[in-house]
Amino acid sequence: MRLVIFILKRALHSIFVLLGLSVVIFAISRVLPGDPARMAVGARAPQWVVDNLRAQMHLDEPLYVQYGYWLIDALQGKFGISLVTRREVAEDIKEFFPATFELALFAGILMGGLGILLGTISARHKDKWIDNVVRVLSYLGVVTPAFVFAIIFMLVFGYWLKWLPTIGRLSEGLTRPPVITGLMTIDALLAGDLVVFWDALKHIVLPAIALAMGGLAQEARITRATMSDNLTKDYIAAERALGIPERVIMGKYLLKPSLIPTISILGLDFAGTLSSAFLVELIFNWPGISRYGINAMLRKDLNAIAAVILVLGVVFIVVNIIVDIVVAYLDPRIRLSAERSE
Repeated sequence: MRLVIFILKRALHSIFVLLGLSVVIFAISRVLPGDPARMAVGARAPQWVVDNLRAQMHLDEPLYVQYGYWLIDALQGKFGISLVTRREVAEDIKEFFPATFELALFAGILMGGLGILLGTISARHKDKWIDNVVRVLSYLGVVTPAFVFAIIFMLVFGYWLKWLPTIGRLSEGLTRPPVITGLMTIDALLAGDLVVFWDALKHIVLPAIALAMGGLAQEARITRATMSDNLTKDYIAAERALGIPERVIMGKYLLKPSLIPTISILGLDFAGTLSSAFLVELIFNWPGISRYGINAMLRKDLNAIAAVILVLGVVFIVVNIIVDIVVAYLDPRIRLSAERSE
């Protein structure tokens, strides 16, 4: 129960973090060079058209008044009209966010599953050839940008071997399933359309792997380092002295405490993929929020810029709270610390 109170306190603190983030976002978007009203209507539009749009966007008001209007609307889920798409920004977010979230979700599963598996294998065979191979591959994954993997995967598996599709979320000729969650694969399963599910799954494989490579390598390195360090602890020596099989020691007694740093970094990597996926989305023509946000910045679309960054900020906060819950479950000392702080 006290752990629940601890989580609620973190959520309450997050509200102030979001408020501060909104101030920073709004200030930065307003000091960017260029007149957003003029950019919206074009260079040849009459000045009175520009002035009318500035009045509608409250750009002729002091900054604190503009922020007040923006904050009141944002609390109601209203972010204004996008100057690029000419639609409500909330509608754009609703359309583009699920695509990036689905991509990040698959990438997160790969980062966590394969990263922990490779790190465990590497620690189990420390200083042997398999450990050296995993370490070299991990270094390559960390230093190589995601868009490089995206180009390589597209050329090899898309154009050379022709195993997987490389463009969009669904092949031409297939009908998108009814939108329930916005995640193409999940919606196809819920609709019972296995053909669309399989096609959507094939489309997401290459961009998800490309996006996951850096985090996967990071998780493998951290898991390997933490498990190697814990292997020298006294409780592991005691378990070996009792004759407990090495497989049981690695899986039951060593892996769980060694996952705490990995889970913490995995949460940050997952949230980071949402904002850093724009080049991968551009290469694979993936209609996600990351590419939408970059286009908004290039076009100085103030409403879209503020909304996208605020949404990503909410994702970071939610992921951090989830990570706190998981880490508290893995480490009883954190739960006891939370209880003593009451």
